[in-house]
Amino acid sequence: MKLAERMGRIRNETAFEVLVRARALEAQGRNVIHLEIGEPDFATPQHIVDAAKQALDEGWTHYGPTQGQPELREVIASYICRTRKIQVGPEHVCVVPGGKPIIFFSMLALLEPGDEVIYPNPGFPIYESMIRFLGAKPVPIPLIEQRGFSFDLNILKEKLSDRTRMLVLNSPQNPTGGVIPADDLAAIADLVRDRNLMVLSDEIYSRIYYGGAAPLSIAALPGMLEKTIILDGFSKTYAMTGWRIGYGVMPKRLVEAVNLLMVNSNSCTASFTQRAAIAALSGPQEPVERMIAEFRRRRDAFCSGLNTIPGFRCPVPEGAFYAFPNIEGTGWKAKALADALLEKAGVAALSGTSFGEYGEGYLRFSYANSFENLLEAVERIRAFITGKR
Repeated sequence: MKLAERMGRIRNETAFEVLVRARALEAQGRNVIHLEIGEPDFATPQHIVDAAKQALDEGWTHYGPTQGQPELREVIASYICRTRKIQVGPEHVCVVPGGKPIIFFSMLALLEPGDEVIYPNPGFPIYESMIRFLGAKPVPIPLIEQRGFSFDLNILKEKLSDRTRMLVLNSPQNPTGGVIPADDLAAIADLVRDRNLMVLSDEIYSRIYYGGAAPLSIAALPGMLEKTIILDGFSKTYAMTGWRIGYGVMPKRLVEAVNLLMVNSNSCTASFTQRAAIAALSGPQEPVERMIAEFRRRRDAFCSGLNTIPGFRCPVPEGAFYAFPNIEGTGWKAKALADALLEKAGVAALSGTSFGEYGEGYLRFSYANSFENLLEAVERIRAFITGKR
């Protein structure tokens, strides 16, 4: 029996494909520096682990409410009100196993075949994958290096149409580390406020930024709260990638739809991980602050090093934990150079084209690795580019 036609429209996530290749080289005795996976290399803070252990001992091992435990949704709503400067309640919160379900469920609930979705390119590849899977039309908007990897607002205005049903924003952004300036967000809000569409605001890196003021959420702008789905979670901020817990904050009419999709697919999010998530948001935040300070130290050293390599030009990212250097000056195509660095230099990175067509000319490196490994990676890349190793 053949697979359904729609399975031909779904794609893999390149980071995991490159990880498999890197592991195969390591199995042959090669030394590989892993800069491909977007995962904090820090341990989950101990008080969160302890809360999960206590939850297991207390019997939090059974089904829970599909929407999420009321106590956790209360804590999330309070956190979102405080950090985004908006007013939401636990009735607006859906707890799901990771951040990706909010992407999938929101699109599944809102999009019909032929509807248009505007999304950033280069951008998280799951956006385009889900749009195509559902039979909607992906409308990529290039992120401009000279604008700090923000949209060209004129292009956004041109691409909006009567068929546009969703606009995806991601700030701080994967893969570029860019943060959308507040003025740009205000202009975007003005463009979409009166249109029949929803904004999916992917804010999974909201706590990982290096400037003064926290990145602005478009939900905080006049008239946008009822038009915005906020995606956030625990994977990046609290080094909880393997715990699989995230959440969406959205208008109540969408909560009902997401709950139906959750109960038909996952039933609920694991109960003991939700108890750990309460501890994450309510407990000490010093581990997060230390992690971000270390990311800043690594960012500064790694980007500075990349900028000394012939043909590389690396803007300093404002958020997340990715460097996205322009490599056009090397004369290499992005995928060819990423493959060569893995095979010849033992540095695992991702081609910019893994994140869309406008990623040509760039590589993505995750600096979620040790300071020493990052400096060694710079020297391996330099030696390969200059032919000295």
